[in-house]
Amino acid sequence: MQYSPAHARSDPSTSAVVDSAVRIAIDGIRLDGDLMIPAGATGLVLFAHGSGSSRLSPRNRYVAGELRRAGLGTLLFDLLTPTEEQEDALTAALRFDIPLLATRLGAVTDVVAHRPDTRNLRIGYFGASTGAAAALVAAAERPGTVGAIVSRGGRPDLAGSFLRRVTAPTLLIVGGDDEHVLELNRDAYRALSGPKRLEVVPAATHLFEEPGTLERVAWLAREWFEENLAVEHARPAPSGEPW
Repeated sequence: MQYSPAHARSDPSTSAVVDSAVRIAIDGIRLDGDLMIPAGATGLVLFAHGSGSSRLSPRNRYVAGELRRAGLGTLLFDLLTPTEEQEDALTAALRFDIPLLATRLGAVTDVVAHRPDTRNLRIGYFGASTGAAAALVAAAERPGTVGAIVSRGGRPDLAGSFLRRVTAPTLLIVGGDDEHVLELNRDAYRALSGPKRLEVVPAATHLFEEPGTLERVAWLAREWFEENLAVEHARPAPSGEPW
């Protein structure tokens, strides 16, 4: 893996260090992302997008903002390259390639787990749609590295046999009116062997577009990460060195 230079800048509105040009090269491709770490953060949540989405998803960016208000760092990044996103827009195939997405999420996880400015942060995953399955697979392959998982309208069923290997506390959030996905989540919930919780948001559909439903998702995610990523001592202030 290689890291291309990125410029860190302070954001006075959030008391954060913002690296707006994180680039990680993995096996000949480059993934771009946005990293924000509030001062004194003890956790870093990596966002795994799915089903044709990207790091620019307004729903995930809203949730990320609420997590930062709670003092959690966030890393939103693209699991697919621009060329792959164009291909997926036509075929919808790569968004269901869970091994590919999980491998890339895992590779980024390994990077942040060892970099000097992020290695003291406990890592959490926030997965949406097929990105939730990728998060569960990557977490199953890294027991002890991933401290908590939240799935929003996810497809955890696509993680298959990996569900039984997940040890990180896992919160499944599903819309009450997203009936098919709700049933899939109930099946996945039964298969999970670690600490778990299934939260149904009443009157919400798959994208949580109904008034107040996305706010409920953000509150639940914040509560879950605060509880499961808490540590006794805050990490040192991030160095801001380039990726």
